[in-house]
Amino acid sequence: MIAKLTGKIEEIKGNALLLGVENVGYKIFVSTNSLAKLRQGEELSIWTHLIVRENVLDLYGFTDKEEREFFELLITVSGIGPKSALAILSLAPAETLRKAIVSEDAVYLTKVSGIGKKSAQKIVLELKDKLSGTESDDAFNLREESDTIEALKALGYTLKEAREALKNVPPEAKNPNERIRLALKNLGSNA
Repeated sequence: MIAKLTGKIEEIKGNALLLGVENVGYKIFVSTNSLAKLRQGEELSIWTHLIVRENVLDLYGFTDKEEREFFELLITVSGIGPKSALAILSLAPAETLRKAIVSEDAVYLTKVSGIGKKSAQKIVLELKDKLSGTESDDAFNLREESDTIEALKALGYTLKEAREALKNVPPEAKNPNERIRLALKNLGSNA
């Protein structure tokens, strides 16, 4: 299995990149979170997961090992394929998803990731025990995170804009008012 590649980003197109490694180009599907951090022409070391199917070999890439591990957990859930898992990781940070699963908050999971209620419940049911022993058990109030998103939506921002702005808020900012202020600052700098 190809677990990690290091090379030069030759092209970024859609949700994939072309990574040149020793005169070989690898097409790697990447989450939008990871793609936002990458630039064409730069050197990159990327963690990968190879999906082998009857007529296709797909390579999925992640900028950190934890995101890859979470992807691998997601694809163990029946009904969640690699493209769905990558889409879930594209719309919410892995740590936020972990916390939602551990706290059995399927409603939050559907809100953040855009997946249906049944799939969210299945993810919670199948992954809760696997994740309950991880550091995700630390105190994190998903209700406050949800309220922060709702506050930003009430100010006229879309769900996607609110999520993107919150991704750039440091985890040390626990107070909802502080998180909203920092998210608004991020939104203002993107305008």
